[in-house]
Amino acid sequence: MRLLLTNSTLCLKSIDMNLFGNIVWLILGGWTIALEYMIAGALLCLTLIGIPFGLQSFKLGVLSLFPFGQHSLPVLEESGCLTTGMNILWFLVGGIWIVLTHLVLGVALCLTLIGIPFGRQHFKLMRLAISPFGRKIVIS
Repeated sequence: MRLLLTNSTLCLKSIDMNLFGNIVWLILGGWTIALEYMIAGALLCLTLIGIPFGLQSFKLGVLSLFPFGQHSLPVLEESGCLTTGMNILWFLVGGIWIVLTHLVLGVALCLTLIGIPFGRQHFKLMRLAISPFGRKIVIS
């Protein structure tokens, strides 16, 4: 019974810290990144060819809105030539700039002790921005 109580207390503390991290993230500018992803996704969805890229932009926007307590995993069922080709096209057209933005922001935040958890979130977003096709977001 004690182990169960300890695990549930640990889980509750983890949820509280994720909530706290997400609130601070939003206050300190996470909402601007999410807004940029959402606007880009809406603009990309205006054309028929841009719809798959717009959906990936929405996926990045949702993760950038509440990054604490979420991560991305590869989807093995959706891997293949089309996923690889779309990831290459994504990276060459706009993904490189998104990756560089998250890299610069992550390094800048990691220069301070308080900013390290937020810098790690930018590195997590950078990993997803490199190849968003064939990945899904799961709540941890």
